[in-house]
Amino acid sequence: MEHKRTAGQFASSAGFILAAVGSAVGMGNIWLFPYRVGQYGGGAFLVPYFIFVALFSYVGLSGEFALGRLTGTGTAGSFDYVLRQRGKKGGAIIGILPLLGVLGIAIGYSVVVGWVLKYAAGAITGSILSGDAQAYFSAMAVDFGSVPWHLLAVLLTAGVLLLGVKDGIEKISKFMMPAFFILFIIIAIRVAFLPGSGEGYRYLLTPDWSYLLNFETWVMAMGQAFFSLSINGAGMLIYGSYMKKSEDIVHHSVMTALLDTAAALLAGFAIIPAVFAFGIAPNSGPPLMFVTLPQVFQNMPMGQLFAILFFVSVFFAGITSLINMMEACGEALSSRLKLSRRLSVAVVAAVVFGVAVFLEALPNMGAWLDTVTIYIAPFGALLCAVFIYFILGMPAIKKELNQGRKKPLGRSFDILAHIYVAVAAAVLVLGIVYGGIG
Repeated sequence: MEHKRTAGQFASSAGFILAAVGSAVGMGNIWLFPYRVGQYGGGAFLVPYFIFVALFSYVGLSGEFALGRLTGTGTAGSFDYVLRQRGKKGGAIIGILPLLGVLGIAIGYSVVVGWVLKYAAGAITGSILSGDAQAYFSAMAVDFGSVPWHLLAVLLTAGVLLLGVKDGIEKISKFMMPAFFILFIIIAIRVAFLPGSGEGYRYLLTPDWSYLLNFETWVMAMGQAFFSLSINGAGMLIYGSYMKKSEDIVHHSVMTALLDTAAALLAGFAIIPAVFAFGIAPNSGPPLMFVTLPQVFQNMPMGQLFAILFFVSVFFAGITSLINMMEACGEALSSRLKLSRRLSVAVVAAVVFGVAVFLEALPNMGAWLDTVTIYIAPFGALLCAVFIYFILGMPAIKKELNQGRKKPLGRSFDILAHIYVAVAAAVLVLGIVYGGIG
């Protein structure tokens, strides 16, 4: 039996898909994917990456969407529903674990979105292009250097959530995600005409097939695909709970994966050739976006304009991801503690901002994000997969998945689902072994 939805539903298929893409497209697409492609065999890396994206979207993403739509609520309520079908209790308590992972990511992510917002403003004023890029970033990233911008990012996110699903999440996603793609396409076209950009394309696309014989290549491709799709047992599940019964879940999962992959490739074509054009090392992580690229814009004709386009588009990608994370946590408070939507959003926003302020004083805030992405979030995703495909069971979840479809899922889906659960376990284990594979 469905729980009563209090936040509304997505009004259209396009709105749902763009909101899901907004959740999936994030910093990992921009500062990690291009570097990882070049690091692990160029075009050869794309082979295992595409394989894992196909598997994870078809089974993992679809499963989380379906469980959310089946129960009409988030992780805690969904886990409670599943265990009750087996005559057991305690599902809501177990469901807290994936939510803790998403909350932890939201806390660290909100700081980064604040950085991006400050850089967007700095691009408009020209301040990020007028001095030493490393010094500018260092001053911001330590000793509470970006608290006002961090607060603004959280308040903007909370403002969207207060408007609900259709008037808030859906409308902002329908604007921000197309804008993200348009702005990055403009940047990629401009970069293609920079002298020396060809080396960047060769770095990205020239396949070194020997890397396919390297186990680590497959491990990194698996992790990149897993985290890029935002499969964490909470965020996509809550969006699924706002989906109409007439929608084709599997189709929407595949479309989400295709657009997320397109965003990652587009980011690579926009960033890496520009970096090579000016002879700068293509570092991964925050230095690529906050130190390396400002140096590129300093030397590029019309650099200020393209800096504005870049950081505004990255802000769109970041805030749509943060919206999803905070929505998952806020829904849990609303449905489990019977708080009003306004109060639940306010509580989540206060926790996200309050904890993250102290993270800004840490010398290495990245350690926080590493902890939640390597350990907590993958565990939540694996736990959710077990609840969906083993505890709830294949017949029940396939019945939900087949609603809205013209052709029912076949036996091959069952086989792929078992493979997916095994791979999700591998992501968790190998993430620990390799110290982070996403």
